[in-house]
Amino acid sequence: MIWPFQRRPAAIRTVAGLGEIQARFKVEHAGFSLDVDLHLPGRGVSALFGHSGSGKTSCLRCFAGLDRPTEGYLQVNGQLWQDSAAGIFVPAHQRAVGYVFQNANLFSHLSVQRNLDYGLKRIPVAQRRIALEQAVELLGIGHLLQRLPGKLSGGEQQRVGIARALLTSPRLLLLDEPLASLDLKRKQEVLPYLERLHAELQIPIVYVSHSPDEVARLADHLVLLEDGQVRASGPLKETLLRADLPFVFEDDAEAVVDGLVSAHDQSYGLLSLQLPGSRIRLQLPHGPLPLGASVRIKIKARDVSLSLQQADDSSVLNLLPARVLDWINVAEQAHVLVRVQVADEQLMARITRYSFDRLSIQRGQSLWAQIKSVSLLSAS
Repeated sequence: MIWPFQRRPAAIRTVAGLGEIQARFKVEHAGFSLDVDLHLPGRGVSALFGHSGSGKTSCLRCFAGLDRPTEGYLQVNGQLWQDSAAGIFVPAHQRAVGYVFQNANLFSHLSVQRNLDYGLKRIPVAQRRIALEQAVELLGIGHLLQRLPGKLSGGEQQRVGIARALLTSPRLLLLDEPLASLDLKRKQEVLPYLERLHAELQIPIVYVSHSPDEVARLADHLVLLEDGQVRASGPLKETLLRADLPFVFEDDAEAVVDGLVSAHDQSYGLLSLQLPGSRIRLQLPHGPLPLGASVRIKIKARDVSLSLQQADDSSVLNLLPARVLDWINVAEQAHVLVRVQVADEQLMARITRYSFDRLSIQRGQSLWAQIKSVSLLSAS
């Protein structure tokens, strides 16, 4: 479903705060209450993450104006859509919002072309900011235009649904678990297109997901919801490493790291990545990628060990100089999570308490991080 934007200048006010999204929602339902205060970047992907019933979709419905909070405030890059204290509430059909659900909800009797036309024609020509050709190219659906939705795969339907939402020229794109109904193969087909939206468009995206890998791959900003409240909110990489939130992704505490493709060894099938601002390189088994391409990788804490000496005879590919920042004991387990600095990036190492004591770990200590496994999340 998409909600068209029909501008009515008297209803939408401009306020300070250009370049960010400010949202405060307080909603009471039977057996559930939502009480959140959010400050999100005005560009990029902000992921709402949490267990079922944590309030993710309730937040999206408030953003879209489908639910009216008892107390609420919402401004999106300088446009005020709600301020309950001032009696302001811009209804859903007047908000510049594109909303994509788990199912694309295409009109089954219309071709892909006519589904897209439906979204485009709801917006006056003077207010269109995304052309049909641009949306079609971004989502890679040019060869599907004459097909009916029933002849499309689930992944293709979602790509068409996202394109239709973009053609409403939204100032905010809401994606409510758009890959949840797809199998792994179809998810892998759609994810690169979502990355293109992130890289090529200025539209802020609020992305709801319960998939750690999707969040780690796509998000710039992470909001962790729990029982209708914000447990944590901040830049993705920093939030994943917060000492008071060691298990954002359950028992798979992990770090997300940026890198640049620096080389590929064809004889061994190894890709080399350089950490920005340093000469430190990581290697991982992977096919060749363009030199200089930006990549995002994931390193799980359980795949990082620590050593006081550089082990030149180790089978571990990646032995990186590191400095200890802090640590946290893992409740009811014989492990410690140690946060270390490597160049401008930070990693977590999950080691036993015995090893922690034997190595006499201290803040500021220099040692070596041994990385047993690296997963490539995305490349652009």
